[in-house]
Amino acid sequence: MLSLVAAPAFGRAAPPAEGGAAGAVLRAVLAGGPLTRAALGRAIGLSPAAVSRHTAELIALGLLRELPPEGPPRAGRPQLPLDIDTRGHLALGVHIGVPWLTFALLDLRGRVVAHERLPRQGDAADVLRAVREHLPGFVRRWSGGRSLLGLGVVTGGWVDSERGTVVEHGPLGWQDVPVRDVLAGVTRLPVHLDSHARALAQAELLFGAGAGATELVHLFVGNVVDAAIATGGGVLRGRRSRAGDIGHLPVPGSAEPCPCGRTGCLQAAVSERTLARRAYRDGVLPVPDFDRLLALAGAGEPAALRLFEERLRLVAPAAELLLNVLNPEVLVVTEAGLAVAPQLADHLHERIAGHGRMAGHGRIAGHARPEAVRPVTAGSFGTDALAVAACAGVLDSAYRRPMELRTAPLGAAVAGRSTGH
Repeated sequence: MLSLVAAPAFGRAAPPAEGGAAGAVLRAVLAGGPLTRAALGRAIGLSPAAVSRHTAELIALGLLRELPPEGPPRAGRPQLPLDIDTRGHLALGVHIGVPWLTFALLDLRGRVVAHERLPRQGDAADVLRAVREHLPGFVRRWSGGRSLLGLGVVTGGWVDSERGTVVEHGPLGWQDVPVRDVLAGVTRLPVHLDSHARALAQAELLFGAGAGATELVHLFVGNVVDAAIATGGGVLRGRRSRAGDIGHLPVPGSAEPCPCGRTGCLQAAVSERTLARRAYRDGVLPVPDFDRLLALAGAGEPAALRLFEERLRLVAPAAELLLNVLNPEVLVVTEAGLAVAPQLADHLHERIAGHGRMAGHGRIAGHARPEAVRPVTAGSFGTDALAVAACAGVLDSAYRRPMELRTAPLGAAVAGRSTGH
């Protein structure tokens, strides 16, 4: 029978914690593996006995596995390399966007195993009902006998992770929606609710451009524009999880109306809806359809690429502001155009490098100057970004608190029937 791995507080993610030495072992193998036990001990400063104890625990949980010895046979006990075990567990997630609901399964290395999309329709109750109805079949189709570590739910706007509530999502018209409680009562999985900017920042730290970094800023540009700030290897949430709210930064010269009542807010000026309307107005599209515009950009259509270049021009001052105020090791920009047309990254780099105080101020994505290092890079996950975001909180929890994982019957978890630990 399939099983899932659940947190001690049923239906609710545990509060952030580093997870002690076992978590450090697991993250070291993720970052540098495969590693022998001796190499692990040197990497994180643990005694051989402590390394053996923790690796045995993680192997028993199905999080690590031993690989065959490398090189020719040697006298004595062989040094077996340890690697992340991707065979037994998956993270389940849902991204709630304006046009689409994205369902995803990821393995323990952050690789997408499966994803499906459904059109988002109706109000919050309709959307959460659709999520509840789609999850069981999605899991049955794609889990392949592997257990689930939890359910991630990710969206834009103001998301209060502690309360499990979407406080405000302007484009969706949501206010104070208790997402975690609604879905936890049905899936019987621990639910990790977060904003997509923070979720992708976690994923970048684990699997992407931020691997090995302690300071990272992530800028998400979609129908919602927001940022996430990571320091000390963890993502800053701020009071009521509102850190990174930059959608209403002013864009000089923009007259685009914003639902907040002002004009020229960053989110209103560069949103996917706005870009699709511009493409329709300019004759690039017969209808204002962002997915069609994105496909044209991916195919190299000059008029479509120019619209995405203009979008990045408007985003560049916000990126430069984040760089100057926070001075991170890396700034990651997740934007759909960059995912399908990587050549747009050069346009973004040039705009940031030549804007304000960034001019002559260090390195941008490989263009190095010796006096400083100020890297800016496109998101690591390309067109899979929303699928990765959906599951990132689940995987972050597993890597921080691996010893808190428990198992329970999958049928009860997905169908919502009561079950015990």
